[in-house]
Amino acid sequence: MLNSQRRFGFTLAEVLVTLGIIGVVSAMTVPSLMQNYQRQSYVAQLHKVYNETSQAIIQYVNDRNAINIKEAGLLSNDAIDEFVKKYYKVIQDCGTEYLPCFADEYKGLNGVSKGALFNSTAYNHYVLASGAAVMLSARDDNIQFYIDTNGRKGPNIVGRDAFAIQIYIDGTLDDRATPYVSSTTPPTKDEREATYTNTCANQTTGGEWWGCFGKILNDNWQMTY
Repeated sequence: MLNSQRRFGFTLAEVLVTLGIIGVVSAMTVPSLMQNYQRQSYVAQLHKVYNETSQAIIQYVNDRNAINIKEAGLLSNDAIDEFVKKYYKVIQDCGTEYLPCFADEYKGLNGVSKGALFNSTAYNHYVLASGAAVMLSARDDNIQFYIDTNGRKGPNIVGRDAFAIQIYIDGTLDDRATPYVSSTTPPTKDEREATYTNTCANQTTGGEWWGCFGKILNDNWQMTY
């Protein structure tokens, strides 16, 4: 009696159809995965500067046996300059000029040009060893702290690699409520969300760029927008 063996396999047509399906699925999912990865890399850079600054503020206040940044004497631009140079590793000090620490042009999330967003001479400008560029100035018993997490490198977009943060009198780093009212109290979650909707998600040609950082805080350090 003859034994017969049945050979199983795929036809060329079946292989081509399968490869075609894989190609379509990849084309649909890979861009989204890459975009999510890029967003989280921006958040990781932001979180690094956030942690570094939080620790520096605590150390500064403790070194002066103070209870807050006002009592520690940090609310002047001269004191801020001394603070940055002592508690960070600064690789470039641009003083009150934004060049060459920051890029010439920034855009909003909607693609609208916001020009040389960091060009205020009322602030001190620095590049840190991490590659982040920072701009600080004392304002109404708080410190306004602006960051480009990767310096002059792209994408130079507010809400991606450029953010506005307020350092409150107790050393908390947070966003601020809009319309802006001088306050020593960080915003609530609802106030952060409102600021995001009014500014970060609805940017015009002006310099207003609050709300992006608060949205990231609200979403547990995820860039969901």
